[in-house]
Amino acid sequence: MALGQGNGSRYRLLGPTGLRVSEICLGTMTFGTDWGWGAEEDECARILDAYREAGGNFLDTASNYTNGSSEQILGRLTAADRDRWVIATKYTLSIDRADPNAGGNHRKSLVRALERSLRSLQTDYVDLLWLHMRDATTPIEEIIRALDDQVRLGKVLYVGISDSPAWVAARANAIAELRGWSPFVALQLPYSLASRDPERELLPMAAELGLTVMAWGVLEAGALAGRAPETLRWPGDLTERDRLAAAAVEEVAEELGTAPGTVAIAWILRRRRPDVLPIVGVRSAGQLAENLAAATLDLSPEHLARLDEAAAPALGFPRSFLESDGVRELIYGETWPSLVQRWSAPSPGRG
Repeated sequence: MALGQGNGSRYRLLGPTGLRVSEICLGTMTFGTDWGWGAEEDECARILDAYREAGGNFLDTASNYTNGSSEQILGRLTAADRDRWVIATKYTLSIDRADPNAGGNHRKSLVRALERSLRSLQTDYVDLLWLHMRDATTPIEEIIRALDDQVRLGKVLYVGISDSPAWVAARANAIAELRGWSPFVALQLPYSLASRDPERELLPMAAELGLTVMAWGVLEAGALAGRAPETLRWPGDLTERDRLAAAAVEEVAEELGTAPGTVAIAWILRRRRPDVLPIVGVRSAGQLAENLAAATLDLSPEHLARLDEAAAPALGFPRSFLESDGVRELIYGETWPSLVQRWSAPSPGRG
């Protein structure tokens, strides 16, 4: 199974950079069995080999995944050809719950976690370092300056921000631009056909700043892959939106003769303005093949429209207010339809 069309893989640029990353990222929170549901190292090796053979080059991990085993396994498996991989890891979550400085966004936490990650990954640099989650105590200026220091030292090539409010990323990048520091080039967040809250603020912000969006939870813990509720990774009652999205995915999958999960990931890949790339996490090479098939699945405009409408989000204020016909008429008079917008709402189009 190839990642892309024709004889080669398909890659995209990461945000406003020249870094080429495969359009499906391999998440490695499943590398290691410390949490009770991951893959043994031998299977991790098979998953990574299958991903490499498909042309994949983008790997995502974190300092705390499977209690550190994810980074260690990834380090052993990529040591022989480290430079062909784009490796992303994260810092912020505590690596010693009894130590108040072992987690957070501050400089000491950053340096401590990054140095441990570099040792675990058996490398002297990471391609992308994510701020994993915003804490409520560290000044944004300290975060951006501390990250920029690591870029200048050559230990980090690019920086991104994950699971944080839109205003934090926007303010951080404004400060970075003003002071000549390294800006965030990508945004990581939970996003799926059944969970589209980021369309309110985060995706428009990413589009305005030219950030690539990396989506996790694209299968809603298995709900969009056709799994029964009791078999999900985190069993629980499905919401009405979950059920509507799952039904639409299964219907389209049946028409196309493919798996529901493949359709759900293909829908993500066709989101543009901003670019949204899925992070897939699997426990077997067989699961990976199903996920990678999304790169070449042809979803017609009718399929895309049906999926979009199945679980459309309630965007709320201010978007629902500012994008209403009445308010647009107040602002633009009768000229809105004839304006060429520099930015429009997240679109399933490929162009």
